[in-house]
Amino acid sequence: MKTVYLDNAATTKIAPEVLEAMMPFLTGSYGNPSSFHSFGSSQMEAIETARGQVARLLGAKSEEIYFTSGGTESDNHALRGAVKIDNTRSGIVISAVEHPAVLDTARTLAKEGCPLEIAAVDANGELNLSNLQELVNTETAIVSIMAANNETGVVMPLKESAEIAHRSGALFHTDAVQMVGKVPMDVHSLGIDMLSLSAHKLHGPKGVGAIYIRKGIQLPPVLTGGHQEKGFRSGTYNTPGIAGLGKAAELALTHLDDTAVKERALREAFEKKVVENCPGSFIVSEKAVHRLPGTVTIIFKGIESEAVLTLLDMQGVYASSGSACSTGSKNSSHVLTAMGVDFNLSNSALRFSLSRYTTEEELDHTVKLLASIVERLRRISPYTE
Repeated sequence: MKTVYLDNAATTKIAPEVLEAMMPFLTGSYGNPSSFHSFGSSQMEAIETARGQVARLLGAKSEEIYFTSGGTESDNHALRGAVKIDNTRSGIVISAVEHPAVLDTARTLAKEGCPLEIAAVDANGELNLSNLQELVNTETAIVSIMAANNETGVVMPLKESAEIAHRSGALFHTDAVQMVGKVPMDVHSLGIDMLSLSAHKLHGPKGVGAIYIRKGIQLPPVLTGGHQEKGFRSGTYNTPGIAGLGKAAELALTHLDDTAVKERALREAFEKKVVENCPGSFIVSEKAVHRLPGTVTIIFKGIESEAVLTLLDMQGVYASSGSACSTGSKNSSHVLTAMGVDFNLSNSALRFSLSRYTTEEELDHTVKLLASIVERLRRISPYTE
């Protein structure tokens, strides 16, 4: 049975070059980088190399990169740290379609007394900048707007959002887990103060990520108990993971332009073929100005997404019904709800996400299976326009 993996927004396969870069630190060079002796301390060279590799991918300086356990921790660092910098500023402003790592953290902080405002999106999933402007004020500590949505692939207006935050003296953070390594980013030209990323979204290992913090920002630590990362993030260095993240960042930068062009062409052809071959299907956020090259959510009217996913799974094709962090939730997608998508339509949505390893043959195979599955399910529960 042919295996087709189309859930790269949830996680990606580790690149062979990344695994090769990690192996020395999983076998012979296993010392603690914080040790005084050379067997451990010599590994700091690999950590600093990785720091530079991540910085180059973001257009940042090496000293602005701090390693974490992943995107969720980085998001927590940004939000929890920002509200502690100035006791006259504790407000948080986010968008209605943020990843749970930001949304749930903001809601938790709101319960602890930090005012929370949530900016709306339109029917295409694009941020309402006028509404964002209305919500940001002199009591706002941080504005956090994701770089690109994990379900729809809609790219957010980061520069404009950062300008709104800065006009009121607030910091600007972006959860860029879905965007880093897929399209070019320059944190300085975009005006980004803090940025979160995760290695396993760009063909690196799980359990490691980073946060970019613009030089000059004194963000309080969330994890204490050691001197690692200049005291900002205590804990023994995950040397294999960090080396893997660095190599993944280097590879992403090398393949950036070619991958974006390839994925966009594949995604657009895939969307067209699905709509043509599956009656009652349509592309979510199709009219959005900017979308990620390889992420698409498609709604199959009148058919539950779980039924389609199950039948695809039985044929070796793996997609999702939204964020992997929301799997198991009985509620419909908060992203689609914020866009005004009907509850029943929301439960008919499937997300397909590509990588630089995805092929046209795999997508054509998926289209054929989808056409057969949709026809089969329509016979069971006929769909009428």
